[in-house]
Amino acid sequence: MLKKYLSSVILVLSLLLPIAIAIDVSEKVDRFLRHSELSVSEIIKDYYLNFIVIFGNTFLPLALFIAVIFFTSKLASNTEIIAIHSAKISFSRFLRPYFIGATLITVFALFMNHFVVPRSNKTYEEFTRAYLTKKKLDANFINNINLQLGPNDYIFLKSYTVRANIGYSFSYEKFEGTKLKYKLFADNIRWNKKDSTYKLINYRKRIILEDRDSIEFGSKLDTTFTFTPKDLVNVDYLAKEMTSFKLKEFIEISKQRGVSNLNTYLVEYYKRTSLPVSSYILTFLAVALSSKKRRGGMGINLAIGISLMFIYVFFLKIAEVLGAGADTNSFLMVWSPNIIFGALTLYLYFKNAKN
Repeated sequence: MLKKYLSSVILVLSLLLPIAIAIDVSEKVDRFLRHSELSVSEIIKDYYLNFIVIFGNTFLPLALFIAVIFFTSKLASNTEIIAIHSAKISFSRFLRPYFIGATLITVFALFMNHFVVPRSNKTYEEFTRAYLTKKKLDANFINNINLQLGPNDYIFLKSYTVRANIGYSFSYEKFEGTKLKYKLFADNIRWNKKDSTYKLINYRKRIILEDRDSIEFGSKLDTTFTFTPKDLVNVDYLAKEMTSFKLKEFIEISKQRGVSNLNTYLVEYYKRTSLPVSSYILTFLAVALSSKKRRGGMGINLAIGISLMFIYVFFLKIAEVLGAGADTNSFLMVWSPNIIFGALTLYLYFKNAKN
């Protein structure tokens, strides 16, 4: 039965992915043709291989759910499940191959989500930004940078040149509570790698005292800050393009700096574990739905299953949006679809076990 479980998942996935690729090719072929410098091998290697990894990972829960409903319904329609019960085999023992199969897929999905998919996302997004988006993005220039250095310290940059390590329209602000106490502005800021200092060009310094403001002007100022050019580049990173170790490190550094809302990053981090774990829930839910022989056969089981799958995906998207909010518990929100569907699965499991 374990062999049927795994082969059915692979079969459904191998049916879904070519459809997704065909749809994507039909939508993107004109954009590919606009770039004469692009070879077919580059499109396949940099775009479609990563497309398969990303969307294969996305479709895995759906493929698993449909596959389990498909072959379990087939067992039920052939009265094989009745024969298993007649042989005094318990429902929990009947589920053992499903559990082993779900464990194998969960381990595989965890590895993919935490290490492989982020790298594929990075290459896929870089290719998309370079060739498929209408507005070209230059990775050498980063615009509108806002970075929190500590609980009360902030920097702002209108733009930053990565290769030259020069930022323009630089501003550093320090607060006490909600009151601005210190502000440093410069036309540009330059990083000196040798001694890890910054040179400010055409700077204006303002210190807000109790009864007056102290203002200082100058053409050059050498100083230090608690950030490096790498931190400025990280501001523009997408969470889904970082491996989990890098994402965790980024979150911890941001927490130390006192960044108030990191829920967008936390949602991505928690999701990489919650989605693979859903393999158990979706497997047992599919078995519970399709282990009984119904009037209408496999068709009615697939209809019910796909409807539940759409509801599950809807809950996932809602949880992600709400979890990214500043005043929510991102961990609880990300795991809430698994908790809700896990409770439903347990109910159906005990109901079937009694029967």
